[in-house]
Amino acid sequence: MTTTSGAVELAHVSVPGTATTIQATLVDGQPYVALRPACEALGIDFATQFRKVKSRSWATTVEMTMVAADGKLRAMTMVDRRTLTMWLATLSENKVDPNIRGTVVAFQREAADALDAYFHEGGAVNPGATAEQLGRLIEDATAQAGLLQNLKGIVDATYLEAKGRLLIARAFGETPALDPGLMPLYVKDYLAEVRKLTTAQIKSVQGTFGKAVKARFIEVRGREPESAPVTTADGRIRTALAYTQSDRPLFDEVWADLYADKFPAV
Repeated sequence: MTTTSGAVELAHVSVPGTATTIQATLVDGQPYVALRPACEALGIDFATQFRKVKSRSWATTVEMTMVAADGKLRAMTMVDRRTLTMWLATLSENKVDPNIRGTVVAFQREAADALDAYFHEGGAVNPGATAEQLGRLIEDATAQAGLLQNLKGIVDATYLEAKGRLLIARAFGETPALDPGLMPLYVKDYLAEVRKLTTAQIKSVQGTFGKAVKARFIEVRGREPESAPVTTADGRIRTALAYTQSDRPLFDEVWADLYADKFPAV
């Protein structure tokens, strides 16, 4: 277990098939879930489940200071996505109150996917969402679509098409009709998700790696990569180079040239 300092706010992620949410945040770029609220949502004893998790070799936990609903700071035990999935699998639907059995089953089926969708795709849509809830999602999507429209002629058209298709699919809870090669790819995400670097490692190599990727892109494509605004995990907007998954071989080549012998293979 590790302990982190500095208070952070939790995101509330809806779980399809339930009227409850899981409370989560990002730690080193990976989603972590608050264990106590998850236990409370399922109507099971936190202390018992905490002891269970702590006794398992597969469990990863961190202690974080959170801003509670009343504005006060409280320590919270967080578990990563893998631990969440494994822990949910240990719960027997036949040993819980029949009144919450459906919630337990829904959590076991949907929680991890909803968590991934929220942090990696920008949102998760509950199939049982009300017209009012869906209306808010569509309003948000319309505003973002307006931004994409204003970026025409400024940002790479292929990138804009990919973002637009993702936006439409997210608004309607559908799977985007998108060539996998057109999915956006960012340097930081590549280092975190593909190369599995820690936050400290990313900071140490991101600048050099990003410049090298840009140079390789110009060498191969004969032009500079476009830039695009992206929203960070804390809600801030920054500018990043707009690569797509079709550029992944360039990333891999640069990584092999610069860092293959410095970091273990994943």
